[in-house]
Amino acid sequence: MGLRSVKIKRVKRVVKCSLIALIVAALAITAALVPYRLLLPAVAIPERAEGEMRVHFLDVGQGDCTIVEFPSGDALVVDAGDGSFANDGYVIRYLKGIAPASLTLVATHADADHFGGFTEILRAFAVEKVYLPPVGADTSAYRQFLDAVRREGCAQDTLARYKSLLDGSGAYAVCISPHAAEETDENESAAMLYLAYEGVGVLLASDASAAREKELLEEYALSEHIFDSGALTVRLSEVDILKVGHHGSAGSTSEEWLALLQPETAVISCGAGNAYRHPSGETLARLFAAGAESYRTDELGTVVACISDGTYTMNTQYAA
Repeated sequence: MGLRSVKIKRVKRVVKCSLIALIVAALAITAALVPYRLLLPAVAIPERAEGEMRVHFLDVGQGDCTIVEFPSGDALVVDAGDGSFANDGYVIRYLKGIAPASLTLVATHADADHFGGFTEILRAFAVEKVYLPPVGADTSAYRQFLDAVRREGCAQDTLARYKSLLDGSGAYAVCISPHAAEETDENESAAMLYLAYEGVGVLLASDASAAREKELLEEYALSEHIFDSGALTVRLSEVDILKVGHHGSAGSTSEEWLALLQPETAVISCGAGNAYRHPSGETLARLFAAGAESYRTDELGTVVACISDGTYTMNTQYAA
């Protein structure tokens, strides 16, 4: 083999190695700039009907994630699961399927099963505003979440009573608990949201316990207007759909609470075979006695409430 041939082979090897290095660098830059989960296919979600509000109770195992899809096309993500690989991928694919016009995030609680998935959502989507719980957590996961909020430059606020969000369609959300942004108990300060649209009321109870329910009952007994936020009315006695507190634990969803709410429908977000044995038999018995039809994500997967014309339907085979 001549010297010329050897030089040509060396040049080819150098060029080949350089090309490989460029491709690897390009892929690394792309992965840094474009979250790979955005490359995953969107969940196939039927198109929302004109004037319809949908509340999607996602199956994220032993965690919480509720997506409120307003009639305007804007969306409110109330909690986002535990941040596990599988759940993050599912939530992002689901949001891709909804394709919201704008996105607001609400972390009701500083437990990882509520806020864990927000970090990836912040990487993958443009987020207008983030609502934080009054009490944070001294954990690396929670600090990572706060770092992601700061990095994306989102507007921030702290959840407390009377904080509200009004959609152009007339649908709205009002925070009824905690009482103030200075509360210190992590579980009792879990944010409770009341949603309303065309006469249908939905209550998202987060992880509030029976003790907090009792406090709210005592306040509501003083005046049914006590939780109203300006012109936005909150009528606990007119709740149609209750997202059951604390994954259906025995320490939430008391008999007295259900007597006031009188929900027709109860949704329980919990994981199949979870170590806490949620939902408890006691809670299920109380829901049955109250006449509420229960929908469990551990048994049915994602559950969707479709609200329009003053009524609603529950769908358990909505997303493929």
